[in-house]
Amino acid sequence: MASGDPHRVPRPRMTGTQRRQQLIEIGRVLFAERGYDATSIEEIAQRAQVSKPVVYEHFGGKEGLYAVVVDREMSMLLDMITSSLTQNRSRIRLEQVALALLTYIEERTDGFRILVRDQPAAAADGRYSSLLNEAVNQVSHILAGDFGRRGFDTSLAPLYAQALVGMVSTAATWWLDEREPSKEVVAAHLVNLCWNGLSNLEADPRLSSEWRTGKED
Repeated sequence: MASGDPHRVPRPRMTGTQRRQQLIEIGRVLFAERGYDATSIEEIAQRAQVSKPVVYEHFGGKEGLYAVVVDREMSMLLDMITSSLTQNRSRIRLEQVALALLTYIEERTDGFRILVRDQPAAAADGRYSSLLNEAVNQVSHILAGDFGRRGFDTSLAPLYAQALVGMVSTAATWWLDEREPSKEVVAAHLVNLCWNGLSNLEADPRLSSEWRTGKED
C-alpha cells in the first residue's frame, strides 16, 4: 500500500556528515572481516540501508572508502605511538610505545586487522609497514640522543630502532589473536627483553608504573 504501515516509525534522516561517518564505520567492519577484495559496494550500501549511488557520492567507490578507513586508522595509531614517545626516560618511553600499540589493538581490533592485511596496490602508501617505518624513524632519533649522551656510536641507532620496533610489532601481531596474557604483562615482558637483554632478564617483570616510587631508573 502506498500509505504503508501507519504504526511504523520513520527512520531519522542523517546529515551528510553523519552518513559519511556511518559508511566509514561499516566499511571498517567489513574490510576487517573480509578484506578489500571480498567486500563489495553492494554490501556496504545494504548494511547502511542506502543505495549504491550514495556510497559513490561520498567516496567515489570502494577504493576511496578504503583509503579513508586506512588513513584514519593510520593517523590514530601513529598519534598514540608519537604521544607515547614524549616521556623523558628511555624505559618509560619504551613501555608506553608497547602499551600504545597493544591498546590500539585491544580497542580498535577491526582497524588493526585492516592495517596488517594485504591491501590493494593503490593503497600501498597506507600499508602497516609505512607506519612502522615512521615509528622506526622516531625511535631512531630518540636513541641517537641517548647514545650520544652515553658516548655510544650514534650511527647504530637506526639498527637498534629497527630491532626494537620490529620486536614489539611482531609480538603485538601475535597478541592480536591470543589476547593472553594481558597487554600490561605482554608490555612488561617486551620491555624486560629490550631493557635487560637475555642475560639479565628479570624473573617477574612489571611496568615501571606498577612499582615506581619517583626515583629514576
